[in-house]
Amino acid sequence: MRMGAARRAPRLRPHPEPASGDPGLPRPAALSGRDMAAPRTPVQWPGLEGADERRFGLFVIGDVGIEIRASLPDVRFTELDADRLSYAPARAMVAGTAVNLARCATRYFSRVGVLGKVGDDDFTPVIRRELRRIGADDHLRVEPGTANGVAVMLRDRPRGGGRGARLLVVQDDPPGRRLTEPEVRAAAAGIGAADVLVTDGYSLLSPVSREALRAAARTARDAGTRVAFDLVPHDIDARLPAGAVLPVLALADAVISEAPTLARLLGRPVPDGGHEVRGLLPELDRAVPGRPLWLLRFGATALERVIAYRRGRLLLEYPTGYGDGVERAGFGDRLAASELYWWLSGT
Repeated sequence: MRMGAARRAPRLRPHPEPASGDPGLPRPAALSGRDMAAPRTPVQWPGLEGADERRFGLFVIGDVGIEIRASLPDVRFTELDADRLSYAPARAMVAGTAVNLARCATRYFSRVGVLGKVGDDDFTPVIRRELRRIGADDHLRVEPGTANGVAVMLRDRPRGGGRGARLLVVQDDPPGRRLTEPEVRAAAAGIGAADVLVTDGYSLLSPVSREALRAAARTARDAGTRVAFDLVPHDIDARLPAGAVLPVLALADAVISEAPTLARLLGRPVPDGGHEVRGLLPELDRAVPGRPLWLLRFGATALERVIAYRRGRLLLEYPTGYGDGVERAGFGDRLAASELYWWLSGT
């Protein structure tokens, strides 16, 4: 057991019904236009800086690779009409959806496992060393003879009082798109030992990894492990038809998404505020069977507020704490880690 790890908490039932007092949810009330009050929101407890007591096991499947990040204080993308050299803070780091969440989750969860498919080059030992450093269990699969995926994130000069635009360039067809169903099943023990399996929409972008994702969800359900799904990329509606996405959401016990993404996926107008997000909720009930917990982010940049909802029940609305002066990179993962811990804790 790692230093500071807590004793394994009792397992939660795998497919919670929306009854009063369900683990991780406040006592619900009928859907109405009024905001619902709750004793504590995830932002209030456990908060965004980690939990006082690390509990539960989280297993995440997603992208793992190398990312180059830089902010350009003297450049605006719209002003560029020729080659430009800019000196600015830049760094290379191990990243990807699985690593980014795991890095935050180790501050909440006593056990964190990472499964992804990586390449076979000089970056591979760097990636594995980073997983050890953050305290995550390495379940990586290596594709011999291939390079690791690389992404480049650039943010230009801020506009007025706002933030600069972000340009994210991701290598096409990275190793993670070729994670297979047998490779997922080989990690069944890790999935079964966790309290929650977290997956995301990048796995849907390839038929191979899409089947692996479905296999992971089935493996989790068979083992009594809850399934959470992060609906990214945020423009997934432009990349896949709704028919390729909605059936996967039905496999989840919890779905984290920006409300505008779901609205576009359902062919509905993009909501502008909380009232319009509430108007989207019945559409979710019609489109996705079952009773997943929806954690819908919305606001000026789709990150300022969250509505927690489950079929016919508006459970909670809360501010995330994101706003001017708050670093956006990594904020969504910090919020997701706190929400998942809050959900499992039965607060």
